[in-house]
Amino acid sequence: MVKTAPSDEHSGPSETIAVLGGGAMGTACAVALARPRRHMVRLWLRSARFAQTIREQRRNDRRLPGVTIPDDVGVTSDPETALADATIVLFCVPTRSIREAARTVVPFLPEAARLVSAAKGIETTSLVRPSQMLQEVIGNRPVTALGGPCHAEELARSCPTSVVAACDDLSVAEQIRDAFSNGSFRVYSSGDLAGVELGGALKNVMAIAAGICAGLKLGDNAQAALITRGLAEMVRFCRAMQVAPETLYGLAGVGDLIVTCGSRHSRNRHVGELLGQGMSLPEIEASMQAVAEGVFTVQSVRRLARQENIEMPIAEQVYQVLFENRSPREATDELLQRPLRSE
Repeated sequence: MVKTAPSDEHSGPSETIAVLGGGAMGTACAVALARPRRHMVRLWLRSARFAQTIREQRRNDRRLPGVTIPDDVGVTSDPETALADATIVLFCVPTRSIREAARTVVPFLPEAARLVSAAKGIETTSLVRPSQMLQEVIGNRPVTALGGPCHAEELARSCPTSVVAACDDLSVAEQIRDAFSNGSFRVYSSGDLAGVELGGALKNVMAIAAGICAGLKLGDNAQAALITRGLAEMVRFCRAMQVAPETLYGLAGVGDLIVTCGSRHSRNRHVGELLGQGMSLPEIEASMQAVAEGVFTVQSVRRLARQENIEMPIAEQVYQVLFENRSPREATDELLQRPLRSE
């Protein structure tokens, strides 16, 4: 019996999509958006040598091993080639690399191209979100953010995946929704750009905490409590930042929180596990190739929480373990000894 790919139930217009970033998510998005061959997709990498290797081997074994990149996905290190006639430009770079990537491509950016960000973080220096960073470099154009439970390892292999596309201009979010959706990749639309971006950033911090629980072998009860109270912190943070918290009960909040706290693919959870097992942050960073966004985001979240007087006990303890040499066990005891209160 021949196994067939899921049918394409969504027949939006054909697009020319430039995917910026040669990491796991950039590669996975290029593969997913090339299905079922109704879009022209180009993948841009900064390194010419790396681009040539992927172009020749049709694999990115450094970041996403075991996945074949379709022959019709263009791979280049030339930004002009990548962005030629692009109707959608998808930034799949870490938060701390967004400005540099935007400055590189802005001379070649088509005027009508719609901008999409897959980054999940808050810049440590300016404390702004990825969409705001792009707008500061490129200009005041609509930016759509992708949020939700979406590990690259599964997206690239056509595992059923659902995310939300959010933009202040809902009609633009709907256009991205229609363009990106296919038989295994279901995209919803939202007008709450800030809520989706904050959900994506905050859940990474909570995933490090969940990983610490796992590394300390505290059990399933502790994991469930940690995730639940982590969501409460996320809601409290959004309210203080004058963002409606309802979005956090959807894919960009609860959905992403569940998968990032519990999945073996989660880099943030992995960092927490290693911390719980006794490794230091420098040792962990030396052992990992890919960026764990939560390590940087917790610094931004802590600054904002202190500025706005937001109670963030889990985030505070994650920060102290990462940057103030507090032992994971001491951090856990601190949380357990907090004054009793009503839920």
